[in-house]
Amino acid sequence: MLLAMAAGFGTGLSLIVAIGAQNAFVLRQGIRRHAVPAVVAICAISDAVLIALGVAGVGSIVRAQPVVLTVVGLVGGAFLVGYGLLAVRRMFRPAAMTADGSAAGATRGAVLTCLTMTWLNPHVYLDTVLLLGSVAATHGALRWDFGVGAAFASLCWFAALGFGARLLGRFFARPAAWRLLDGLVAATMITLGVTLLAR
Repeated sequence: MLLAMAAGFGTGLSLIVAIGAQNAFVLRQGIRRHAVPAVVAICAISDAVLIALGVAGVGSIVRAQPVVLTVVGLVGGAFLVGYGLLAVRRMFRPAAMTADGSAAGATRGAVLTCLTMTWLNPHVYLDTVLLLGSVAATHGALRWDFGVGAAFASLCWFAALGFGARLLGRFFARPAAWRLLDGLVAATMITLGVTLLAR
């Protein structure tokens, strides 16, 4: 059982620790210290739900309906491009950004953005539901233990990323640092969005 959980933890971590839209968003929220608990909870719970669906074998249904992923990809791609363009605009307005929790914007907006970025990203379904679900199936009766390990990896990663980002607060006290971060966020979001739209 412990070996299956460890395998799930390692597999989950290897899939989630990558530069992507969700991670870039969590990092930025962590640095701003804005709605971090809500954002971390949404990402971790969403991953746990998707992992459970994958372990339960829902991946076969997704494979049978590829049009669903196509639609999600188009909507998600448009959203990511839009968010990337907002990041470009923020690059030229660094004075409006702080890392002390007083950044403009309601928590509800951050929550809605996080939900959209998580559930309208087809890569989430490919990696979490299909790939993790397939690997979990190889563990037979221990597939749910594998899933628990993967879900725990997701929780650890998002908590570390969201709450650990505040350690960069001193660096991001400078407007130039915010310009750099938003430049990276913009490049990531727009690249992923265009990739999804071009499929």
